[in-house]
Amino acid sequence: MMRGGLLALAALALGASTVAAAERDRVEASPVYGVTLPKDYRHWTLISVAQENGKNNDIRAILGNDIAVKAYRKGKRPFPDGAVIVRLAWHYQSSPRNDAFFPSPQSFVAGEPTNVQVSVKDSKRFAASGGWGYGQFEKGVANQDVKLMQSCFTCHNKLEKSADLVFTAWAP
Repeated sequence: MMRGGLLALAALALGASTVAAAERDRVEASPVYGVTLPKDYRHWTLISVAQENGKNNDIRAILGNDIAVKAYRKGKRPFPDGAVIVRLAWHYQSSPRNDAFFPSPQSFVAGEPTNVQVSVKDSKRFAASGGWGYGQFEKGVANQDVKLMQSCFTCHNKLEKSADLVFTAWAP
């Protein structure tokens, strides 16, 4: 009986250490910028929504922390340090369930999630990229594609200076 209990305890400890090792190996920060997925971002204020057609074919919700939302509401640009903007994306798909209640197909909904993108304003830490650091996360894990992360600034840098490298406008 004692030996069986010790074996069960050893197996439990081995399982726990394997889970802990997997969690340690899980990369939480983006390459290039070291941006992490903010805790509780799903509770932040909605800034806007967007739909991307073509290759992306997704629907997006753009959220901001209190600093970002305050700057949006006041029209303050550049954004102050500490502003964080999060973009959640899902596949954009029709909803046969909802359409069953309408006279013609018209309902589209968020399908499977694609990724979460994070922009963090820190003018000193990210001076080389206009004051913004970027990260992209799939299922909570940071995408480690360095070229992808470098392309964030390349694309955002095409915006007019008055936008402070931010695509999303406040949706009143």
